[in-house]
Amino acid sequence: MPNSSNHQVYKAEKTINDVLFGLCLFITLAALGMVLTQFFSRGDFPPPRIDTFYIGVLLVYSLHKEALRWLQEKGSESQQRKGEYFVYIWIIITALLYLINFLTHDYFSYSQSGEQVATLAEMSFTTLEVGGVFLFTRLFKIASLYLFAQKN
Repeated sequence: MPNSSNHQVYKAEKTINDVLFGLCLFITLAALGMVLTQFFSRGDFPPPRIDTFYIGVLLVYSLHKEALRWLQEKGSESQQRKGEYFVYIWIIITALLYLINFLTHDYFSYSQSGEQVATLAEMSFTTLEVGGVFLFTRLFKIASLYLFAQKN
């Protein structure tokens, strides 16, 4: 960063980004905990209904992270992407739950009273939304790089 004013802005934004990451991590763990509880209880717990809130917080963090990266690096790809772990966690856990359900002959797809439980479908949708946030921010980054390259 060329001057101290930019450096101060970057430091402040980096602090905000670190807090946003911590919040996303906490909400991710809470959401996963609720989904896993609902899945393994076979519907004894209500659906978490946290997905809209979670995706919104994740989107805020992701866009802020990309803006911070752009501010710091002007388009370079060298910075570690710890936020991508959210995508990997959701994909892996969702796949594992599908495998567990398959190996137990749909045991977790039905409640104890025989009613179908929608946990896997809801979790799949949330996982796809998390992936969509990731793709959106990546496309935003690519578009920014393209526009920056066109100006130079």
